Amino acid sequence: MLRLVENHSLPRTAAFFDLDKTVIAKSSTLTFSKSFYQGGLINRRAVLRTAFAQFVFLAGGADHEQMERLREYLSALCRGWNVQQVRELVAETLHDLIDPIIYDEAASLIEEHHAAGRDVVIVSTSGAEVVEPIGELLGADRVIATRMVVEDGVFTGEVEYYAYGPTKAEAIAELAETEGYDLARCYAYSDSVTDIPMLESVGHPHAVNPDRALRREAIARDWPVLSFSRPVRLKQRLPSLSMPPRPVLVAAAVGAAAATAGLVWYASRRRGPYVGV
Repeated sequence: MLRLVENHSLPRTAAFFDLDKTVIAKSSTLTFSKSFYQGGLINRRAVLRTAFAQFVFLAGGADHEQMERLREYLSALCRGWNVQQVRELVAETLHDLIDPIIYDEAASLIEEHHAAGRDVVIVSTSGAEVVEPIGELLGADRVIATRMVVEDGVFTGEVEYYAYGPTKAEAIAELAETEGYDLARCYAYSDSVTDIPMLESVGHPHAVNPDRALRREAIARDWPVLSFSRPVRLKQRLPSLSMPPRPVLVAAAVGAAAATAGLVWYASRRRGPYVGV
């Protein structure tokens, strides 16, 4: 159990969570494929392809080459999408698609870290238009996510910042400097071997539902290995929780860039490939 009270005379601390297969049971971006199809952003063939990608992702069988092909595909797929439409589609279906696949164990950890006085930061390779509303749903204090280049209100297919591998650790280091976090006393959680730099950057790394490579590393380094297996709706965990009405959620998503200004604050300084899983 985490200790419930943090000594506030010490430097601030945070808990950094990967999103897909760590906090939620699926890929956040691929989960919205049906919504994007119904909204006219993708065709039936793309729905089937993303369904297969989701299967490979969940099975843990995607190697680096397969992930690179998927990255290139998703990057091309979103080119020309209207950003406001994407935010509205995500807001309209957020509770139907994401709420049921949040791990109960992860939600409990988030609550415990908040109770201990730590900030909670979601660090995800998925796009900010998807991750920011999920972070708000989870009660996260900060979000670090991939950001796409936008021109005239549409995605160009290029990116400003790619939150993947070592760049996650770099983002955490910069955020720690800005917010005054003592990384030696911070926590991190991830399922993927690609997040070893992120896990190494804190004093309390944890492997969650790890892939084979990360499990080997965690055992070798004596990192705790956690198993999350109980997806549950937040309302079922907290019956008294009052969810905002849908128009409020839509408005919040449309205004996500303003509402989360400074959370993915250094994105425009980076260039790299995009991946939505």
